[in-house]
Amino acid sequence: SSGINAEYGEIKLGYEDVLFRPKRSTLASRSDVTIEREIRFRNSGFRYRGVPVMASNMDTTGTFSMARSFQQYKMFVCIHKHYTVNEWLDFAASNPDSLEV
Repeated sequence: SSGINAEYGEIKLGYEDVLFRPKRSTLASRSDVTIEREIRFRNSGFRYRGVPVMASNMDTTGTFSMARSFQQYKMFVCIHKHYTVNEWLDFAASNPDSLEV
């Protein structure tokens, strides 16, 4: 439910306060939908084409195994910091498609 945060005087909204209205579409079927996007990075000029979804870098999700799975769908994984340099080198050598420069 909505309310005012007394400390900051801000209006807070709850789920029942927000209505998402579908946008009209010219697509004939949901199977026509693509979630891939092309993103151009302003400072480097680099272009990324894929699905802009990132898996968290928690110990249980930011793994090389998850990166291989996400790579099939052109999505990101934030790899956790506990891998050694040798583990990174092994992963890079055996999964060149999972790493793009």
